[in-house]
Amino acid sequence: MNIQCRFISLVAPVALALPSWLPSGVTAAELEAQVTQVVQDVKVVPSNAAARPATVNETVRQGAAVHTGVQSRSELTFKDKTITRLGEKTTFTVGQGARTIEMGSGQFLLYVPKKAGGNNTQIKMGPVTAAITGTTILGNVDPSGIVEFTVLEGSGCVSYGATGQTLFVQAGQMVVYDPIAMSLENPVEVDLQQELSSPLIKDFRQLPSQPLIEETIQSQRQVAAPNGDLDRAVRATGAASIATATPDQFMQGFNSLLVSYPPSQVRTFVAGAIRARPDLADRITAATAAARPVRRVRGYGKDGKDFKEYKGKEIVMPECPPTNQFVQPRIISPLTPQQPPVSPEQPPRGGG
Repeated sequence: MNIQCRFISLVAPVALALPSWLPSGVTAAELEAQVTQVVQDVKVVPSNAAARPATVNETVRQGAAVHTGVQSRSELTFKDKTITRLGEKTTFTVGQGARTIEMGSGQFLLYVPKKAGGNNTQIKMGPVTAAITGTTILGNVDPSGIVEFTVLEGSGCVSYGATGQTLFVQAGQMVVYDPIAMSLENPVEVDLQQELSSPLIKDFRQLPSQPLIEETIQSQRQVAAPNGDLDRAVRATGAASIATATPDQFMQGFNSLLVSYPPSQVRTFVAGAIRARPDLADRITAATAAARPVRRVRGYGKDGKDFKEYKGKEIVMPECPPTNQFVQPRIISPLTPQQPPVSPEQPPRGGG
């Protein structure tokens, strides 16, 4: 799937339910959110009351909802400084539960401060669930069932509960759920600078996590900087520059570096290469997968191919592999090969 076209228009209402993001025993007041920004048509719908236009600094109490209209957006800030931003045609409800957001369809941004509430925040997007802690993410659920989950800073664990498939997603990566294949695709590197063009970022105040996002962006840029490692490797193939190199020249230079890059820096290197040559994103991703075998992850089978069984509603963050590790089908052959049955109408073999 082409990673360059990831913004899907929001054409259906979104249903979000945000319950308690604080330890058990908190008061109702601690579950309240404050409306901190209103863009065009935004309404507050109190429990058992008629909708009214939302106003900045208004308090949204438990059981109330916020609805955004066409080309409208809103931002809410909770007591623990968690920020939730809603795209157009979105309905957001402060409800019951344990630090969970439920999303029906549409786009949202979630910023969770480090150590906020002391627990993971779960985001339910149709059949997909994500768990994050101290992270900034962009999420999108299309009416077609496609789910996109992009980490701007921090990390998250994304799970497709029907099969127990789970993936670890880091800053600068996106994972997509394919409703036709009914599975999560491998995380792919994205251009964070492009992600910052989302209305949920550029049309609002600066996020507290902006410095962390910029740090990742700068690391991506340095990969393709003039006279940098990648630039020199590509020019060594005879190309004048990264931009003018033929696909084969670029991939030759990229592959010469990939095998020697420290594992901790591979993700940034790959993201920077994709940012420099987005037309070769598929080839870069394929080359990386071939050259860098999946590392063994704690909690999985010794061959690294068995997903841990999904149990309950909680997602354990450390139990997330970085790429798909599906169980290979096992075909059991009979000890004694059986001859196919002979039709009564078929003449015997070898006979006269």
